[in-house]
Amino acid sequence: MAALLVHAGPAGLTAPSSVSDVVTRLGAMQAQDYASGLWSLGLRLPGTTHADVVDALEQRQALRTWPMRGTVHLVPARDARWMVAATGARALHSAAGRRVTLGLDDDVVKRAMDVIGDELTGRRMTRSLLLEALAAHGIPVSGQSGYHLLVFASQGGLIAIAPDVDGEQTFVLLDEWVTNPVTLEGDQALATLAVRYFGSHGPTTVKDFSGWTGLTLTDSRRAVAAAGDALATAEHSGFPVHLDPQLLDARATLSVDDDVHALPGFDEYLLGYKDRSLMLTPGDFEAVVPGGNGIFRSTFVRGGRVLGTWTRATKGKKAVVTAIPLRPLGSRDRHAVEESFLPWATFVGVALEVRWHDGG
Repeated sequence: MAALLVHAGPAGLTAPSSVSDVVTRLGAMQAQDYASGLWSLGLRLPGTTHADVVDALEQRQALRTWPMRGTVHLVPARDARWMVAATGARALHSAAGRRVTLGLDDDVVKRAMDVIGDELTGRRMTRSLLLEALAAHGIPVSGQSGYHLLVFASQGGLIAIAPDVDGEQTFVLLDEWVTNPVTLEGDQALATLAVRYFGSHGPTTVKDFSGWTGLTLTDSRRAVAAAGDALATAEHSGFPVHLDPQLLDARATLSVDDDVHALPGFDEYLLGYKDRSLMLTPGDFEAVVPGGNGIFRSTFVRGGRVLGTWTRATKGKKAVVTAIPLRPLGSRDRHAVEESFLPWATFVGVALEVRWHDGG
């Protein structure tokens, strides 16, 4: 929890002070759901508001794109190009068959990229207007076709997702939005990915790193080797795990057992791992991801373990949060859970009412 910047870290581990700090520390943050991505940042920057985080994205401290696994993530804006190049190739290749099924052959894709490049030159466009422009040039966008073309353009480093305008996703040309990119290649890029992932998600395994990046196990091991002394190695359940050296002996000075936090859906706390057994039992996983459909509900956690899920309904300046515990909770725990929603309410600027799904 300290590595993930949810719990205050030990002395010597610098606390983040900006959106750029958070995203750089975590390497990338799952953010296909815009509102959840904003709270993932706000959670790690106590005292900030929704408007503060949106303003930081407008200042280009971070942006959203498809760097890995065909899924939208927040990444440091200056690192977007090299991260897409390092992790996007396998995702592009694996989606090739799907594009053909949708009628998006190489010629159609090339024409689409030309249109997107022309339409976005010198301006920012909403998703709907960009898809309309593609359709006007005879390029199929119905069903999943338009989505796949936008993913292809992002994974190829042509475009990126800018902050929403009036609740709608917007797109920009990456080279226009980020004019001072960092350039990393080969082992240097792999090592940087490893240092950021294990530094923020560790202690954990190469298998988890491979699952997070979408890299092969061979390239994942190569990345850890390239990181060298920037990572510490320990053992858990008979397997080697890697982590930030500053956290290696942190257990003696950290106490998180009574900490309760309200996390958004799709937070790196769960999405950053293939093995989630430290966070919840297999039986509890069904409550967090009903039907295994890939939609992760918001959770509240104590000491790093999931206690339940939560939903919210916002109307004007009031929000009703419904807490759904995984098992019975006593009055002390319920109070702590209710208190854990206050930072979120302050972040979005609403009055808070908490209800319990089990009637408590």
